[in-house]
Amino acid sequence: MGEREPYPASTARVWAVGALCRAVADALDARFNPVAVRGEISGFSRAASGHCYFSLKDASGQLRCAMFRRAAGLLDFSPRDGDQVEVRGRLAVYEPRGDLQLVVESLRRAGQGALFEQFLQRKAKLEAEGLFDTARKRPLPAMPGAIGVVTSLGAAALHDVVTALRRRVPHIPVVIAPAAVQGANAPAELVRSLQSLYDLQPAVEVILLVRGGGSIEDLWAFNDEMLARAIVQSPVPVISGVGHETDFTIADFCADLRAPTPTAAAELVAAPRELWLGALELLEERLTQALSARVDALSQRLDLAASRLGRPSALAARQQLRLAHQAQRLHYAVLSRVQRLAQSRQSLEAELPRRIGDVLTRHHERLDRAALRLQLLDPALVLQRGYAWLTDATGHAITSVARLAPGDEVSARLADGAVDLTVLRTGTTGKRPTPAA
Repeated sequence: MGEREPYPASTARVWAVGALCRAVADALDARFNPVAVRGEISGFSRAASGHCYFSLKDASGQLRCAMFRRAAGLLDFSPRDGDQVEVRGRLAVYEPRGDLQLVVESLRRAGQGALFEQFLQRKAKLEAEGLFDTARKRPLPAMPGAIGVVTSLGAAALHDVVTALRRRVPHIPVVIAPAAVQGANAPAELVRSLQSLYDLQPAVEVILLVRGGGSIEDLWAFNDEMLARAIVQSPVPVISGVGHETDFTIADFCADLRAPTPTAAAELVAAPRELWLGALELLEERLTQALSARVDALSQRLDLAASRLGRPSALAARQQLRLAHQAQRLHYAVLSRVQRLAQSRQSLEAELPRRIGDVLTRHHERLDRAALRLQLLDPALVLQRGYAWLTDATGHAITSVARLAPGDEVSARLADGAVDLTVLRTGTTGKRPTPAA
């Protein structure tokens, strides 16, 4: 007997490849769609077009997935390999390759639904109590005396923070308060570590509460209500740097400031040393300019006062000339008055001596006042303040070094006498001499 044909030739249908793919796709659509699948992301990639491609797998199978740009734009986190997720979409056949694929319409972390609902309820409660009020949040210190860090000793976040602080502010001490950042005991340990830094006041002036990214389950300790209240009670500003930029926790809302990453949290309190050195150099330059301007102004005032003081001998000579003129006027005034009185009527003869006496008395008083003013301008009084009156061999006053040469003999008149001097050398102050009166 010959081999039996698997299908009778008269009844077998011959499919075109594309038609069979479409038929299978229709059967899948009718039997399964829409479908929800849970699994672990593997081989995640995002194309330049914005479409995302990855596989979902578990211990017994794997399914290729495609998430187009519109759906990918609605994601509230960045999927990564190893994430446990739940997806909703439609099974289809990619006809050009005949591959089974799941076209994903929505994606969220596995178990996120219940936890996220709990997160929203807790957030609303604490917000209503005022724990998130911006009015109570404090500015960061420009240059803290010490920086506290709360995180796990084995966390990559600790390495990132310490590296950033060592690079930017190696002169500022860092106090590390270790605590678990994941698990059932994490909230209580985080609260104890925060409190240990609170007890170090006033040394620690700012606190960084940090850990790396993860799923909502991984970050759940930072949604704890007890931790939220401990953050609010901090006596110093607290910066929360938990997870990645797209991750939000209750701790972020309670902290004085939220940083997108642990490294960013460190950079917020660590202005580079070069920045402060540049500011100090600028202040030094401005202070030097201000002092120079002040010294110049005072020097100009001193020069002006010196030019106004001038030579006391010239001032005394002018006053002596005025006094002689006043005496001459007085003499002629007395003679004129006497002549007028002599020519007056006899009835006035008895009054003449008294009036002459009065006139003489008034003029003598004026003369005494003029003499007193002249005495006040006496060069001897100026010499008593430390000045000296220099004259050459002919007795002429010396008012400029240009008239002197080494070896010249000069006489210096002081308050209590005179000394003879010999010029050793000459020099100028750079200022033009005051001309003699």
